[in-house]
Amino acid sequence: MLTWLWIVTLFILLIIALCTADYVFGKRNYLRHCKKREYPKRMGEIHLITRGDDLFNLFYSDIKAAKTSIHILFYIVKGDQFSKNFLELLAQKAVEGVEVRLLMDWMGSHSVSKSLMKQLKSIGAEVEFCNRPHFPFLFFTLQQRNHRKCSVIDGKIGYVGGYNVGKEYIDKDPILSPWRDYCFRFLGESVKDIQQEFSINWERATSQPLTLQYSPEAVNGLMVHRFFPTEGKYLEEVICGLIDCAKERIYIGTPYFIPSNKVLERLLFASKRGVTLKILVPEKADHILVKEASFRYFRRLLSSGAEVYQYLNGFYHAKVMIIDQSICQTGTANFDRRSFFLNHELNCYIYDQDFIKRITKVVEKDILDSHQLSIEELHNTSLGTKIKEFCANAMANIL
Repeated sequence: MLTWLWIVTLFILLIIALCTADYVFGKRNYLRHCKKREYPKRMGEIHLITRGDDLFNLFYSDIKAAKTSIHILFYIVKGDQFSKNFLELLAQKAVEGVEVRLLMDWMGSHSVSKSLMKQLKSIGAEVEFCNRPHFPFLFFTLQQRNHRKCSVIDGKIGYVGGYNVGKEYIDKDPILSPWRDYCFRFLGESVKDIQQEFSINWERATSQPLTLQYSPEAVNGLMVHRFFPTEGKYLEEVICGLIDCAKERIYIGTPYFIPSNKVLERLLFASKRGVTLKILVPEKADHILVKEASFRYFRRLLSSGAEVYQYLNGFYHAKVMIIDQSICQTGTANFDRRSFFLNHELNCYIYDQDFIKRITKVVEKDILDSHQLSIEELHNTSLGTKIKEFCANAMANIL
């Protein structure tokens, strides 16, 4: 028995060592070839949507009205009835002769209906998975997910935000409902940037470049904004730059708060120099250990004068960072190391003062629906929570 125990232990240690080496060398190899993409500031209209029913009613309406093309990228498309209805709608548009392309993350959308995918392909729609794990760095590429959620309809309407496709996003999950999230509908110049990002992702997944014959319509919107895609690099430095620019106030809303050491130190310094720092996270977690992973950072931040709020009215999944009244960062990236150093994300930086005031009111309303976390609560956690926190700290880079 003792011999077998040693064999199993050595085997586990060998697997951990191999995965660690795969991750380290895979990431090093990837970063050598990672290139920065930036888009200029654009003008247009931005519509904020905060409820799943409102989002999908509008999104489906735009899809039904599509005349030329529907290009959609989601991290997650589930295998539930709501997701099947979504795929059936796309099939209907493909039958009408609309160009339909659906791109999904290989891991996030593993449960999507394979029979409906086949049906879509049989009627002329194109359906593909992206970010498939591959050799020689299998473990690293398994971790690097395409976390983007963006859509372009007829080359004229764009969507970017935190919602995926599944019943929980329309408040049909008894544990996580109501689902609180932010999504943005774009009209104007920047739609071509969302389209460009879809095209880049599509070509990587299929080796088929897209030749686009359409461009966004001119609109009267004057909201200044720009898109910034990241792929495991550059997001940390942008976040640090935003924090350093803050003079009065920083709001951060995120479902997962696992910052890098560099970002944490910038936040601590901002708090010490008098910047009001408010962090909004969910009280309940949708994944194991992610809640406990944030506790060690919250202890230091609370000690420096920051305020941490746990959202109580359902599950908080929004991604937002507001610096004073000058800039709002939002999109698909969470405030965690996975988004900083692994995932493919698409963020938008909004500079319109009226819009920033509007989204600030939304965040402040969500704070009112929250419990303010105290340092005493974090110093008096249960033994089970302490064990979870220890495990979470060991896995922080891939949670």
